[in-house]
Amino acid sequence: MAPAVAEPLAEAVVPHSAAPSRAASAATEPAEPTERAEPAEPAEHIAPAAAASAPSRPVTKRYGPLTPKQWVGASVVGILAIIGAATIVVQLTRWFIGLDFMQDFLASYPGETPLPEGAPVGLPAWLGWQHFFNVFLIVLIIRSGLQVRTEKRPAAYWTPRWSKSGQGKISLNLWFHQSLDILWLVNGIIFVVLLFATGQWMRVVPTSWAVIPNAVSAGLQYLSLDWPLENGWVNYNSLQVLTYFATIFIAAPLAALTGVRMSGLWPKNATALNRIYPVEWARAVHFPVMLYFVAFIVVHVALVFLTGALRNLNHMYAAQDAEDWLGFSIFVASLVVIAAAWIAARPTLLAPIAGVFGKVGR
Repeated sequence: MAPAVAEPLAEAVVPHSAAPSRAASAATEPAEPTERAEPAEPAEHIAPAAAASAPSRPVTKRYGPLTPKQWVGASVVGILAIIGAATIVVQLTRWFIGLDFMQDFLASYPGETPLPEGAPVGLPAWLGWQHFFNVFLIVLIIRSGLQVRTEKRPAAYWTPRWSKSGQGKISLNLWFHQSLDILWLVNGIIFVVLLFATGQWMRVVPTSWAVIPNAVSAGLQYLSLDWPLENGWVNYNSLQVLTYFATIFIAAPLAALTGVRMSGLWPKNATALNRIYPVEWARAVHFPVMLYFVAFIVVHVALVFLTGALRNLNHMYAAQDAEDWLGFSIFVASLVVIAAAWIAARPTLLAPIAGVFGKVGR
């Protein structure tokens, strides 16, 4: 009996090192069939069930790196910062022009340069129509240019009728942009010809070096919110003259020359021309010129309304020196036309028009 009792006790106290010997001896005996344990389910198979049981959290929309709430907060802070900076600039400018030597400067250069003898008075009707055409075309040019710059997969392509094997194939948006450019160039040529034929050039081309100190004077008056004398029917202030001159005779030609360089109108095999005028230069200038036009339009419209909206709009659209609502009505009608063209300029409408001048497809 003793061995039988001792055997369980021996198994209880046997060292772990003895386990292999027992396993080895057991290996020589036939193994009884045992129930195989199921393998553990991988974690990835369990996670969905656990996730389904957990309450779902609403996904926060983001516009870029910020949420809508963060955008609102950043916008409020930005607006307050702009107002604060503008207030400081206005107060510093008023202090500066209040100094004795600046008072003498403003007396010598009030902000307006006298026109040459024989300069026309008033604005003719053709100038108002040209003004509308320019605004209409430049707004659509900016819109289509930004579309060309940001599009990744064009909705359709346009190919010239003379094309062989797809040569000259461009996106439909680029065709629209370049077509608007051609119309804008034609309108600009007509504008400049009429400008010199009627003598209106004397209102926008500096004819004296006194325009520079007078432009500085006008700029300081704008910054102080003490507007310079507004008499656009007879003569623009010197800052307006320099701005209009830069827009008509510098910015517009730069936009045209850089646009032609990047378009299909430029000869591809002109090695000497391409070396003298690299396309990289055109790309580096074209977009900043577009930004200049955007800034010019924003500031121009703001000053039109801040310095006497009814009178200014009558000058620009109704060709009359009055303060009635005619010019304003024409201005609103022109905005409706521009907005309608902005909305209508989509591939479904552009494709049939482009098809008249070439082939449209994918």
